[in-house]
Amino acid sequence: MTTGSEWQGKNVTVAGLGVSGISAARALAGLGASVTVVDGGSGEAHQERAASLESEGVSVRLGDADTLPEGTDLVVTSPGWKPSSPLFAAAAAAGVDVVGDVEIAWRLRGPDAAPWLAVTGTNGKTTTTRMLASILEAAGLRTAAVGNIGTPIVDVVLSEEPYDVLAVELSSYQLHWAPSLRAHSAAVLNLAPDHLDWHGSMEAYAADKGRVYEGNQIACVYNVADKVTEDLVREADVEEGCRAIGFTLNAPAPSQLGVVDGILVDRAFVPDRQKQAQELAEISDVQPPAPHNIANALAAAALARAFGVQATAVRDGLRAFRPDAHRIEHVADVAGVAYVDDSKATNTHAAEASLAAYESIVWIAGGLAKGATFDELVTKSAERLRGVVLIGADRELIREALARHAPEVPVVDLDRTDTGAMSEAVRRAAELARPGDTVLMAPACASMDMFTNYNKRGEAFADAVRELGSTSA
Repeated sequence: MTTGSEWQGKNVTVAGLGVSGISAARALAGLGASVTVVDGGSGEAHQERAASLESEGVSVRLGDADTLPEGTDLVVTSPGWKPSSPLFAAAAAAGVDVVGDVEIAWRLRGPDAAPWLAVTGTNGKTTTTRMLASILEAAGLRTAAVGNIGTPIVDVVLSEEPYDVLAVELSSYQLHWAPSLRAHSAAVLNLAPDHLDWHGSMEAYAADKGRVYEGNQIACVYNVADKVTEDLVREADVEEGCRAIGFTLNAPAPSQLGVVDGILVDRAFVPDRQKQAQELAEISDVQPPAPHNIANALAAAALARAFGVQATAVRDGLRAFRPDAHRIEHVADVAGVAYVDDSKATNTHAAEASLAAYESIVWIAGGLAKGATFDELVTKSAERLRGVVLIGADRELIREALARHAPEVPVVDLDRTDTGAMSEAVRRAAELARPGDTVLMAPACASMDMFTNYNKRGEAFADAVRELGSTSA
């Protein structure tokens, strides 16, 4: 924790002119630091942001993100910048530390700062964090879902109106650049290969995720079905008395939360966890009640219970919560077939969880594979597939995996990337589907080959489904 006076006259370079970079630049300049923002972009949007910051006394250098400004005492990076960036190499050569906006927020907390309940993992972070915030609100606490979502965390930490507790989503990027972070309690939901081009290896990726447990005070929450998350707990240096708390879709052992006869139960935060279990909510209180989303709810409940939240608030918070768009979102039923948008499933791990939620599926998949392979995903999901419609740049990788592991499944390969491609994909999926089936868009790939982002891909799917419904009426 630092005081405002410590920033007076300090020369800080902020890498990146995005939302978090702008927030950090304004905050540190307001505390008396001499701030320079560097960004490789130079377009109209960059120039508008630069002009706004410069009017507040912040220097901005566009078109050159590689050179370290002379006299820099500290570099504050935006999450996506790779550790191998030339700017950071120059900082290392000059003996200058590099930290992220989450680290800055942690250092800027006041003496009576709200505790942080932290969430990370390969998939489910945003949903779990927002579930947690909903539970905390149901308990009457002033909170916010921040970090990798929502209002920039620096702005929340410096808010004049105090918070009781923060629900903090943290990416592996943010954890890499946050060495001082020490949460009240934290959860790692799951781990699967992702962002390996950024981290360099699965081991480095897991190590950065595991940083969320360092210095935890009350609870390290892990996934019983994912041993790597438990291993990260064992390796963490935590405060004396901090407990390992598991969550499972099965009946829980002592010090775990789990499911018994359709009820979410707690055998961790009860007076006698050897003999007692506290009912928290019913599976029907979680929407959608897909297995991976029940796991998200259990993780959120574990963090809330670690903070002392009553069981009734867990139930009420889960009932009140609705997931963001494009996360296993039911769009419509057409001719007895359900159409579900999970455009947010941008990697194989997320797609596997989505596919596991339905019995008979026509799967729309494909996009940018980001180095992923699909054999394991297809093998695990083959028996559920009625048919597959492939789109996107790397669809061949999925087609080859289907040929190896599910050769009997009909496959439609769409070799087009124009604006009508999604409409055709939905029409072809409808031809393969039968009443009672689910047409599921869980692409297992990134969207940028055809769409601006996964939101636009999901919107295109929903529009195509509505178009299908209008012609089928």
